[in-house]
Amino acid sequence: MDAMAGETRPGEFELIARHFAPIAGPGGLGLVDDAGLLRPARGYEIVVTVDALVAGVHFFPDDPPASIARKALGVNLSDLAAKGAKPEGFVLSLVLPKGWTEAWLADFAAGLAGMAAENGCSLIGGDTVSTSGPLTLSITAFGSVPAGRMVTRSGARPGDLVLVSGTIGDGALGLKVHGPAKPGWISALDEAGRAFLADRYLHPQPRLALAGGLQSHASAAMDISDGLVGDLAKLLKASAVGAEIDLNAVPLSMPARAAIMADPALAELAWTGGDDYEILCTASEREYPALVAAAESAGMALTAIGRVTAEAGEARYREQGKARSFAQGSFAHF
Repeated sequence: MDAMAGETRPGEFELIARHFAPIAGPGGLGLVDDAGLLRPARGYEIVVTVDALVAGVHFFPDDPPASIARKALGVNLSDLAAKGAKPEGFVLSLVLPKGWTEAWLADFAAGLAGMAAENGCSLIGGDTVSTSGPLTLSITAFGSVPAGRMVTRSGARPGDLVLVSGTIGDGALGLKVHGPAKPGWISALDEAGRAFLADRYLHPQPRLALAGGLQSHASAAMDISDGLVGDLAKLLKASAVGAEIDLNAVPLSMPARAAIMADPALAELAWTGGDDYEILCTASEREYPALVAAAESAGMALTAIGRVTAEAGEARYREQGKARSFAQGSFAHF
């Protein structure tokens, strides 16, 4: 993002007017006020989530700006989906490093606009500042649910089924494919397989189409951002329950399977790595068929991988019928 010599860059208010005001929703009030406005329907509550992304930690500094924008909003929309919430709007804090260019910002705004339009979640405000440090983004997203109907992490009960949407491990493997250090197993993938995994890392796909089904039929839910094993531990702790998980039932994409065949050690990365942004949820035997039907109607797979037990906080994993444990369950910042 090095600025061209002699380039004249807009000031903060011109920058906002040029790149972000055109993509703001009605609640943004033209981005000329000090705050945005949300009007939840009567009988609804607001769900709030926030995620910060830092260059060199959550994405590579030279990633396409449109991809960075889509990921920044996508990870927040994934949280709303897991709560059964309908997106209502978001605010953006954009901390630009020295050397940013207006061309970079235009591409970033275009990616943000596309993700917002595709998911019905408009920009309603934010802040833009500069830093001597790395590019940093923080998005706070707002969603709505009928009062008392948000799906929490704490509702899982013994006997419930444990389910995941989509396929697991693609994001963590995609990071390896997309990153500068190319491990040898990548040669076992064809071009389409490599592109699929890299895209899954670069562009999270929030499962908002499943939100209504979760709201109606799930007992607990969260999105898988830090790895299946680690995120399941968080859900179990919140619900004060345990689980028995069949790792062989965890759904994998064809490119992920090809990678694991080339290097079997990658199976652990698939189960513990982050950036999947799929849904992890639980449902009772009674609600399970309706939840699966809702997922099918939304065009996505929902796979049962285990069952909730009464042993608080204890997750037992089995692979090929044998007990399996993990030294590190998920990505951790600290």
